[in-house]
Amino acid sequence: MSFCCGASMIGTKGTLKHIRTHIHNVPILFCPVCHRVEVHHLAQNEYEILAEYAHGDGAPEIDFMEYVESGSGDELFENCVNHENEDPLDIVLSQIDMALDLMTVAKQLQDSEWEGQLKKRLQMLSKRRAKLRQRNTAAG
Repeated sequence: MSFCCGASMIGTKGTLKHIRTHIHNVPILFCPVCHRVEVHHLAQNEYEILAEYAHGDGAPEIDFMEYVESGSGDELFENCVNHENEDPLDIVLSQIDMALDLMTVAKQLQDSEWEGQLKKRLQMLSKRRAKLRQRNTAAG
């Protein structure tokens, strides 16, 4: 499981830009709180090699999955708490639950710095939850 700013990152595939080359279908993790994106650690070496070769060849775009064998991809994301195909509101609610659980631990450890970080994250997640609920209400 990968974490960013204390939130568990969501596993998916996406497009990354390396210099002038767009690389599609790269296994990535992204943070639902701060929106940081990173290449999945199991695909990191292959991504770097492919990115360098593609850039060296002057390719404007390339598909990661055409050049790298990664099986079904299930093993890449099996340790992710949430996945892209889940409902965004469910993801946010899950992240809130985890942050609240961590808040209990931070209080028990009397770690005020960690508590502050968790409170900030919960504020961001609460705003995101409100936006998603508003969007769901407007849509249906």
